[in-house]
Order: sequence, then C-alpha cells, then structure tokens
Amino acid sequence: MEKNKFYNLGLKAEVLKAIDYMGFTEPSQIQEQVIPVLLQGEDVIGQAQTGTGKTLAFGAPMLNNLVKSKGQIKSIVLAPTRELAIQVSEELSRISKYMDMELLAVYGGYSIEKQIRAIKRGVDIIVGTPGRVLDLIRRKVINLSYVDFLILDEADEMLNMGFIQDIEDIVKNCKEDRQTLLFSATMPKEIKNLAKRYMKKDAKHIAVVKKSMTVSSVEQYYFEVKPKKRFEAFCRIIDVDNPEAAIIFCKTKRGVDELVESMQSRGYSVEGMHGDMSQNQRMNTLRKFKEGNLKFLVATDVAARGIDVENVTHVINYDLPQDVESYVHRIGRTGRANKQGVAYTIVTGRELGTIRQIEKHTKGKIDRKDLPKIEDIFNSKCEDILNRVYKNIETDDYKKFLSVIENSSEKISAENMAAALMSLIYNKEVSFDYTEDIIEDKANYVRLFLTVGRIDKLSPKKLLEFIDENSGIGKEHIGTIDILEKFSFINVQEDVVKNIITNCSGKKFLGRKLKIEVSTKSKKR
Repeated sequence: MEKNKFYNLGLKAEVLKAIDYMGFTEPSQIQEQVIPVLLQGEDVIGQAQTGTGKTLAFGAPMLNNLVKSKGQIKSIVLAPTRELAIQVSEELSRISKYMDMELLAVYGGYSIEKQIRAIKRGVDIIVGTPGRVLDLIRRKVINLSYVDFLILDEADEMLNMGFIQDIEDIVKNCKEDRQTLLFSATMPKEIKNLAKRYMKKDAKHIAVVKKSMTVSSVEQYYFEVKPKKRFEAFCRIIDVDNPEAAIIFCKTKRGVDELVESMQSRGYSVEGMHGDMSQNQRMNTLRKFKEGNLKFLVATDVAARGIDVENVTHVINYDLPQDVESYVHRIGRTGRANKQGVAYTIVTGRELGTIRQIEKHTKGKIDRKDLPKIEDIFNSKCEDILNRVYKNIETDDYKKFLSVIENSSEKISAENMAAALMSLIYNKEVSFDYTEDIIEDKANYVRLFLTVGRIDKLSPKKLLEFIDENSGIGKEHIGTIDILEKFSFINVQEDVVKNIITNCSGKKFLGRKLKIEVSTKSKKR
C-alpha cells in the first residue's frame, strides 16, 4: 500500500482518515506549504490560483484546530460567488467526514428564512458570499465575536465584484484575536491594504507560481451530464468513439473499484489500478494494457504515474481532478509519439466553473460536446462491424463459409442474411439497452426587459455577476444579452424567470433601482 504523504504534515487522525477516503495521497505545492504554517496558528497570505487545491490547504488545518463551542460560530469563509461557496462547503464537509461539525453555506437566491433557521439550530462553520453574510449580520442572526478562523477565498475576485466594503464590514465584526487566511491569485493594491489593516504584522506570504501548462497534441472536450446519469452518459461516449486504448481517471480508489465493476457488468474489457493493489496486480494489469489485451484502464492519479504507453488514444476524466496540474498530467497520457489524442471530461452543471478555470490556466480551449443519442451509438457500432467485415473479405477467411450459405435450405436474400448476422454481432457486443433519458430537452427561453444600458456602463459580466449574487442563477441558465443605450434585454430559461424577477428587480444596481419585467416579445434562444 502506498504511503500517504499527508501523514507528514502534522494533521490529526480524523482529518487524515477523511483525506484517505477522498483518495488524496500527496499534497499539492500550496497544501504542502500552507498546512504546517496554519497548524502553528499563524496568519497566511496565500497567492495561488484556483485549481491548486486551496480548499484542502486551509480546510484541513482549520478543521484540525477548531474547537467546538455550543451556540458559537467558530469559523467563517468568504467566497465571491454562490457557486464557489457551495463548492467550498462541500469540500469542507468531506474533510470533516469523521468529525462532529455543523457547516452551512449561505448565499443569495436561496430562502434566507431557511438559512436563519439552520443558524439558530447551531452552526460551527459558515461559508458564504459577502452580501448574504452581511445581511445576516445586520439581522443579528450571525454573531462573529467568537470566530477563531477567518478565511477570505479569491479576495481579488471579491474586489473585482465590488465586495471590498462588505468584506471590511464583516471583518470588523470578528474578534481581533483570531487566525486569518487570505487567498488571492493576484495582489492588487487594495488587497495588500486589506491584509495590512486586518492581518497580523508577521503574516506569512506564501506564493505558488504555476508553470505554463499546455497540451497542444490533445483535442479537449467536455460533456455536461445529469448528476445521476454520469455512468450511462459515459457508456454512450465510449461506445460511439470506440477507443483503441483509453485511460479513465477517478478521484478515489473506491471510485475506481465501483466503475470497473459497473463496466465489467456491461461486458467492457477493463481493469483498474490504485494504491491498495499489490505491485504484482498493477504490473499484470499494465502489461495487459500495453500489449493491447485490455481496452480500458481505470486509475487514480497516483497509480497512473507509472504508466508510459504510446498507443493511448483517449483519456477520460470520469471525475474532475483535484487541481489544474493534475488535469494536465492526466491528459498528457495521450497524444504521444506525434499522434493526436483525445481528452474527454464528464461534468455536471455545478462543475462547469472548473472547466473555465482549467481553460484559463492552461490557455487552452475545452469545447463542449453533445451527449451521443441512441441512434449515434447504433450508427457507430454498425460502421465498426462493417469495417471489420471489409477487412475480413480482404483476407479470404470468409470463403470457407460460402458453401454453408449456399447449401442452406432456407431461401433468404443476401441482404436479409447479412442484416441478420450484423444483428447477432451487434446484440452480442452491445449487450444492454440504451433506454434512459440522459439528454435534457432544450429549455424554453423568455426575454426579459431591464432598465439599465450602455449609459450605465453595463457589461454582460457585471449583469451575470449581479444576477448570480442576488438570485443564485448561474450563466448556464442565461442565453443572449442585448445591451442598448438606456435599457437591455436578456434571454433566460423559463423555469428561472420568477426567481430572477423576485430577487433582482427593485434592487440597486449600477447606481439606480433596477426594474426587470417580461418583454412583450418572448422567444427561444
């Protein structure tokens, strides 16, 4: 069994057990540098980009040192967007799996009454957007005077979104004798001033400079799936593409075992590799894969490090990696020896932000691909069978069967005979029915009218951020945006219209009270 290098950082057993369960065995650069310093109780200014494993870097030591006290909030994490707040909260929940901790994410676009009730029941850690946290402070629901840990995540993004005053107002409500961590990809003057005013003078500055990461020989795509349809979608993808040799990555050892079992039950040629397997097991599996006797290899990031195979045509990220660097290492397994490779990543709607971050830091493009339909699988498989038939004809192996067909007592046309034989091969190789609906119907879009325009210095980015912060509706629900001189139009999915109007109309935006209403001309995107 491989040695988990997190055990060298000084974390307690419950936290290490959770990290083991999550499948992480080696800390990223930022984790290795930040965790020991935070465990010592020091303030940290961390300069690192999204995709470096920041949440585990601050979450593990925070949970390690946090002391519960009934009825008191002991830690608060501020994040710029609803999406990031949810993501951070979920990651902290995984790290605290074996600890008795109550976590709550608070953000706009969700019932504040429900959040208030949850806080009153007792919460140890709050993760939230500045606007909603400040709202709850002003309502005297959140009391930060007992907070031992304050984390400002993606501080430069919060600055760009205009939250700097909100952050200062929140920090002023925290007790002075606390530990503070500030993470920011860049260090503009305003962020430096914030750190100077509200952090200890001897705060440690830890910067992780990421290498330029590009993989030019690999075509990169992502598929958006429903959360419960990931495996079904995955099967469709590999059946249509029919890879010669593919490495499939899962985040955890358990994930590897479960995916291998599911694939084997459907007849795929597949085995797995992870650190709990013996060296002999791993070597035998790798040998079969290299020799072409195994079509699919499912592995964790650590187990895949020893894989050096030139004929890998596909890399598939069944789970997203821990960080951007891991993504680059994964997809670098294909596209070798001057051959073009293909990398697919399977994501849910909530994970789309990670795809954008990977694009940003690798300076590459990950294009969206539509999930294959049942007819796509049928056509692809039939084409594959026909190609094999054509190759067989070239070898003359088929001729010994001619007399069998000619002497058959059944008078069947050559076309019907060929179709029946193709059916037998198809049904044997695709031994299950694709009946589940994994593809969302195209949503209807409604056109909304807004009382702001170019004269107010409106931009699509500002509008999307405003809607997300106040209603929790992300850009994946929004279509075209038309900005005119004094007003604008925006197309949104029909099922989010009420939410946007209720939570955004009447709010102050760009110096004026915003009014939103359904346009007299609604249309589809």
